[in-house]
Amino acid sequence: MEAVSVVLVSPRNPVNIGAAGRAMANLGFGDLRLVEAYRVAAEEARGGPHAEDVLRDSRDFSTVADAVADATLVVGTTSALRRDVKLEIKRLEHAVAAMKQHEGKVAVLFGSEKFGLSNEDMGHCHWLVRIPTLADTGSMNLGQAVAVTLYEIIREAPVVEPVTFDEKLASAGMLDEFVDRLYEALQLSGYVHAENIKEKLRRLSRRMQLRERDAVMWLGMVRQILWKLKSEN
Repeated sequence: MEAVSVVLVSPRNPVNIGAAGRAMANLGFGDLRLVEAYRVAAEEARGGPHAEDVLRDSRDFSTVADAVADATLVVGTTSALRRDVKLEIKRLEHAVAAMKQHEGKVAVLFGSEKFGLSNEDMGHCHWLVRIPTLADTGSMNLGQAVAVTLYEIIREAPVVEPVTFDEKLASAGMLDEFVDRLYEALQLSGYVHAENIKEKLRRLSRRMQLRERDAVMWLGMVRQILWKLKSEN
């Protein structure tokens, strides 16, 4: 499925990277993206068997924002058992049902083996998904989590009709640019005073479900406000 990208954030174990790649190859997914991967592990995984094409064609990114810039829906995975998570968390089956109805590019984020996704990583997500494991063993192995999630996605996947340009949702990259410019304008206006305001703006931008044409309009307005504020200072 070309509409889904698998994004591994800070993976450290070549076996896990290889297992994720193999699961993708087994289930028909080809777009693997690595964010701040441990170089030795990534190169070792790319030399392993069973998923050569997926691993060889995988792409490296320095930030989550860059890795998901072309996506219009970003979903993070988490066990979320001992963390104060600010986003909506859906069970895997409910999350996949929503993903199957999505019109554009979907990026699914999987965190590092040791820490999972950070709060900053989650700030790029529209919502989170949790595989319903038992509480005592809530966190799954990275390769297993990728395999289970992708299997659920392909299971009885419905046919989605193509959409016109005007109906497309704004990409994560466009939303991030809007948030960056809005944050800059708020700083110049003296409004910024709340803690983690940029992270809150990013989450708000995802909840708005902006269409691409609407995001272009909002971005244009914010740029004009910025120009006016800078010209007066």
